[in-house]
Amino acid sequence: MDIKHDRQEEIMAKDFRKYGQPTRASFNSGWSVRPKVGFFSELRPGHAAPESISLPHDALVGSARIPSDSGSNTGYVPGGAFAYSKEFDVPNEWIGRHVAVDFEGVYRDAMVFVNDDFVAQRPYGYSGFRVDMTPHLRHGERNVIRVEARAHEDSRWYSGSGIYRDVWLTVGGAVHLDHMGVQITTPHIETDLGVAVVAITLRNSGARPRTARVRVEILDQEQALVAQAEAPVTVLPSEPAVLRQRMTIENPILWDVDSPNLYTAVTRVFDDGDELELSTTVFGFRTLQLDTAHGLRLNGRIVKLRGACIHHDNGPLGAATIRRAEERRVELLKNAGFNAIRSSHNPLSPAMLDACDRLGLLVIDEAFDVWTESKSSFDYSLRFADWWERDVEAMVLKDANHPSVIMYSIGNEIPETGNSLGAVWGRRITEKIRQLDPTRFTTNGMNPMVSVIHRLAEAGRNMEGGVNSAMNQMGDLMKNIATSDLVTASTEESFAVVDVAGLNYGESRYELDRRLFPNRLIVGTETFPAKISENWVAIEQHPLLIGDFTWTGWDYLGEAGIGRVNYADEGPQSFGAPFPWRTAWCGDIDITGHRRPVSYFREVVFGLRAQPYIAVHPPENFTREARPTQWSFSDAVATWDWDVMEGTPMRIEVYSAAPEVELQINGESAGVRPAGPENGFRAVFESEFAAGEVTAIATNADGSQERWCLSTPEGLPVLTVRPDRSMIDASDGDLAFVEISLEDDTGRVFRQGAEPVSVVVEGAGVLQGIGNGNPESQDSFRANLCNTYEGRALAIVRPTGAGEITVTVKGANQTATITIVVATPPAS
Repeated sequence: MDIKHDRQEEIMAKDFRKYGQPTRASFNSGWSVRPKVGFFSELRPGHAAPESISLPHDALVGSARIPSDSGSNTGYVPGGAFAYSKEFDVPNEWIGRHVAVDFEGVYRDAMVFVNDDFVAQRPYGYSGFRVDMTPHLRHGERNVIRVEARAHEDSRWYSGSGIYRDVWLTVGGAVHLDHMGVQITTPHIETDLGVAVVAITLRNSGARPRTARVRVEILDQEQALVAQAEAPVTVLPSEPAVLRQRMTIENPILWDVDSPNLYTAVTRVFDDGDELELSTTVFGFRTLQLDTAHGLRLNGRIVKLRGACIHHDNGPLGAATIRRAEERRVELLKNAGFNAIRSSHNPLSPAMLDACDRLGLLVIDEAFDVWTESKSSFDYSLRFADWWERDVEAMVLKDANHPSVIMYSIGNEIPETGNSLGAVWGRRITEKIRQLDPTRFTTNGMNPMVSVIHRLAEAGRNMEGGVNSAMNQMGDLMKNIATSDLVTASTEESFAVVDVAGLNYGESRYELDRRLFPNRLIVGTETFPAKISENWVAIEQHPLLIGDFTWTGWDYLGEAGIGRVNYADEGPQSFGAPFPWRTAWCGDIDITGHRRPVSYFREVVFGLRAQPYIAVHPPENFTREARPTQWSFSDAVATWDWDVMEGTPMRIEVYSAAPEVELQINGESAGVRPAGPENGFRAVFESEFAAGEVTAIATNADGSQERWCLSTPEGLPVLTVRPDRSMIDASDGDLAFVEISLEDDTGRVFRQGAEPVSVVVEGAGVLQGIGNGNPESQDSFRANLCNTYEGRALAIVRPTGAGEITVTVKGANQTATITIVVATPPAS
């Protein structure tokens, strides 16, 4: 999808004229991409023409998947190398200006060229970085920026590749704001006043010292002015200058997960009376406290982290971090009962941080999956020693103004954490973070078994698939290892480095660590989905246990099939599933945004759902012996639509916090079973299928009752199409998510069968992606058709300008059409 060059430059010029002086503008449109070929191969004919695209973009998401022995890690998507390029005009008015491009993320080993001059490199795919184009520009003519990116055996999951996050163009004066040059802290907060310290870093690209004036205005949520300050700053060409403005705000309204109130700091830079640059920075007032008597407190209130680990891909969009997709994930995760996310295992996108700020979700942002020891053949460990400090700086500078960020994680399952030199590395990273940002806490997601993996190497070698397979196969042995004296002694120093001990699959240590290390605070940084019922009871009881983060909150591409339910007649169990599996299938929410039964089970455990919830096991598996993986929950689904004969044996689960649940089928009792915390919040019934209605009646201790039912759909399926919003913005960051389903007249979804549906988008938009939740689907995300899965599919539409978008969906025998209005976004 592309916006024409002239349209992009019109938008850019308009944005720069908005305040009568240069400012910041999107640099996402007008790009092209093609596979990168060798230098001398460029001279040979026959190469594919470049594809015109708009950023963010994932160059791998449309690739043909290939069966291979090790392909389950990436969902059987091979790697590749890609070259992006963009032409843009540089007017003569920019002579003497500072011109930079800010990349929020390029995966991976980015190389940047301006007019064929090499200007920058960034090996890590998750770090934002600035490219100063000023010395390389040709004024009064068209210029070319080129970015190369590659992905090859460097990740344990689907990474995508390319310029997958937003890109921004900034044109400032000779004196200009540094990259991430406005940092705000709130060191003093009382009921009647709050203090915001705005630290502004300026640089001078000129040849002589210059004195600029900097004005800062703070606006509240209603955009009313609540504080302002102004001062001169002399900036030498050879060194940055920092201005700190200490500003008082009366009666500050605090940011909280339930009331995410935000303030905006508007920073203006003047030189000789001309306004050269304007920047807006969103921040919030909130307090954090951490101690073993109370655990974690936000604004003085104890908060238990109901957490979701998430990967960075957006399902049918691949790795493309389009802002609306990130916002929608935050909306749906919060609606599902989560109040926190852990970015796994890399720094979160600015777009998702913005959404967490606006919507009220707490964040643990994670720096690395590897340090000095590799987990994949060509991963970041090859670059870590030279780049870790710059990448930590990039993460902290990105996060520092976001009230949603409460903690930094320095790593995930790092093998070095079990030895003293690994603890030294952990201390280096942690102290670097504390130096940059002393206002937040630190953790490290340590897996007890991984920390001593070298001493268990023989066991690992005898288990196909390495450490993840070992974890899956060991079962109770893994608990014994986690609580062993070996792990206790080996990890003590690494845990002492951070503020909160992060435990991956280490809940067996909770009680032990409470006795051995009474000052150690613990968070379950990664836990098996089925463990939440027992984990949450412990977390609620003990202040030093501050939360649980399930693996995972949202299903993701790669690590294919780790959450599947195997059966004994399928042969030996392995960590990764065979082709054509493509998603992990361990998420509470599938890749289209549809909640799975485990999500409702978790909501019951959290105490957020009073009604029971019903999920039904596929009847064809009634007599088979299930062998779930450690990441499995259940293969039960929430439907009473089964293509079987009346009287077929059925196994039905009911999730409820009530002590007792009755199941009724068409008004006749199928039995009463205990539920509630004492029974893992789950009652299991065996009955027989009869079309109609299955009802769960939960009886509470006080005699009150809650009901929930599933009904068999009636009549013929109706092709139903619903956009998440009927009006969207004409912005490269907006999207419309169009849900497609086969329903009866009352909205009940027909689960049976996979019906092919095609999607045609006309008008002011394009089809950006299409897909379903099927973890082993072979449908392409880049096609215009796919099959429904359990009666559902999803089309994602991206606007190309103001106007109307017509979306036509064709099923086997039906057609449905909707219209989406694309409005010009209001001026900020």
